[in-house]
Amino acid sequence: MTYPPRTRRKFVQTVLVSSAAISLPAFAQAPAFPSRPIRLICPWPAGGSTDAVMRSLAESAGKALGGQVIVENKPGASGMLGPNELVNARPDGYTLSQLTIGVARLPHMQKMQFDPLKDFTYIACLTGYTFGLVVRADSPIKSVKDLVDYGKANPGTFTFGSPGNGTTPHLAVEEFAFKAGIKLQHVPFKGVAEGMQSLLGGHVMSHSDSTGWASHVDAGTLRLLATYGSKRTKRWPNVPTLHELGYETLADSPFGIGGPKGMDPAVTRKLHDAFKKTLEDPAVLSTFEKYDQSVIYMTSDDYAKFIREQYVKEKDIIEKLGLSMKT
Repeated sequence: MTYPPRTRRKFVQTVLVSSAAISLPAFAQAPAFPSRPIRLICPWPAGGSTDAVMRSLAESAGKALGGQVIVENKPGASGMLGPNELVNARPDGYTLSQLTIGVARLPHMQKMQFDPLKDFTYIACLTGYTFGLVVRADSPIKSVKDLVDYGKANPGTFTFGSPGNGTTPHLAVEEFAFKAGIKLQHVPFKGVAEGMQSLLGGHVMSHSDSTGWASHVDAGTLRLLATYGSKRTKRWPNVPTLHELGYETLADSPFGIGGPKGMDPAVTRKLHDAFKKTLEDPAVLSTFEKYDQSVIYMTSDDYAKFIREQYVKEKDIIEKLGLSMKT
């Protein structure tokens, strides 16, 4: 049966209006974010200082979001397994990861799965590590001067552990050794817990890391030789920084939360606001204090700008230390 043109137009209009009416309720009822648990990757082992901080942040952010943020540990690859996973994750806000300075540094040292300038949504920078170099309490190395003297007398034999190649604790010691004119032997681990076991067991002579070693220092089983920040810590005010000892090795190392590229700005903003709110939570601040971390907050835009600038600075440092990726 053939309809006249006018009747046919009216029929098509009726179908379109009906379709819109049917689809409108479904659109209007789209679930608010988050409608299911958010996965937050901690790219370090369970039980370490980063794990404790990330779990505190996750619990607090979950409360602010009215949902649940679940921490998943993916240790190894110098903290890059989390960022690697973001590359192929859906940009829906349900897969997040801790992002360290390593995302701006390691691409200069080795081929990576990601481009830090293109592949992430930087949500918020939240805090930063205190790093230091520790030895066993019974070590004959009682100061940085002793270490330098030993290094000059025994080139390449003093061993130090770190949480991985290219991490800040690794490169800070490499920079110190470069400026001191000594050669040390680096031994990478997956995290501070593994490094502590090796040091306490006598398998390495020292360990460079964040303050997962703090309880051992306070208990007197380890000796803290130096920290790497721009000023002495409140917790160990008698311990010098490498900078003040004349080695100008500054290693303030902020970190934050990121997601895949292409996230909805509204979801990014909601996540940003929730994680920013964690910085007012006494439980989170208590965890920061336990591991001698301070609040280092940056907005999403400022955090992205910081990584862009750091990417350039890290290239210069890596080239100076002779650790650039071989092509």
